[in-house]
Amino acid sequence: MRNAVLAACLASASIHVAAGSELDGKVWNHGSADCSGNRDPAIEVFRFDATTYILRQNKCLNFEAPFIYVLLGERQAFVQDTGATDDPATFPLYDVIRGQIAKTLPLVVTHSHSHSDHTAADAQFRGKPGVTLIEPEPESVREFFGLAQWPEQSATLDLGGRSLVVIPAPGHQDESIAVYDSQTGWLLTGDTLYPGTLYVRDWQEYRASIRRLAGFARSHRISAVMGTHIEISSTGALFPVGSTFQPGEAPLPLSAADLLRLDEKLQQVGQPAVIALEKFTVAPIGTLQRVISNVAKWLGIR
Repeated sequence: MRNAVLAACLASASIHVAAGSELDGKVWNHGSADCSGNRDPAIEVFRFDATTYILRQNKCLNFEAPFIYVLLGERQAFVQDTGATDDPATFPLYDVIRGQIAKTLPLVVTHSHSHSDHTAADAQFRGKPGVTLIEPEPESVREFFGLAQWPEQSATLDLGGRSLVVIPAPGHQDESIAVYDSQTGWLLTGDTLYPGTLYVRDWQEYRASIRRLAGFARSHRISAVMGTHIEISSTGALFPVGSTFQPGEAPLPLSAADLLRLDEKLQQVGQPAVIALEKFTVAPIGTLQRVISNVAKWLGIR
């Protein structure tokens, strides 16, 4: 069974190199109403260009269907997040990345934040030769990137001919980061900003993080703001939580203008409040939800 799953995943990687404009029109595998009949690969692999890949987990494998980014430099490859399923037999993330994308390059595996739908397959990478896995904990993140003055300090990661800027972005989670890739102009924002419902754990930290990212966007070329989920349709309707079928999804990329508009709205609202915009909704979580989140993290569930 595992060989069949891996073969299907590798076959899905044979996608043409996309022009930048094609990213907005990209229709992702978006699950099935009846998952028993779903034949999509566990991992959809989209080759944006020769050194830039976006992977999406099958919604029938996990409804979160997180996006995973793989950026190749001359000396090493950067992997952001490891998905929502730990089982390598059904979700062979390491094998797909090693077999199709970064066959020989050393891997630096990081996380947009520590929630389990972005860290579940860490064990597939942990201890593997040529792999540096940054554990999804505040201390590990700060130490690896040299972010002693968190969250005000940014850091640079050199992949060899390709530099990334790592920007602290707490609010959704304490260790959330954003990553800017000057080669594509993408700002990878994790669960801090994507087309869907943006759950905010710490309102003031979130406001400060969005202000920080907006300031960065004003002084850098941002071709797209790239998050880790799609939870909204092209008409602006939110899909039900837990849905395994999302036809007519909105495009994955948001724009720098969307980020600046969010910053403007957040600065107008000093206290936690729902902010509903066309492409996303900001939703502060309550005290009970924060307690549950803290307990889950303490238990290792995240």
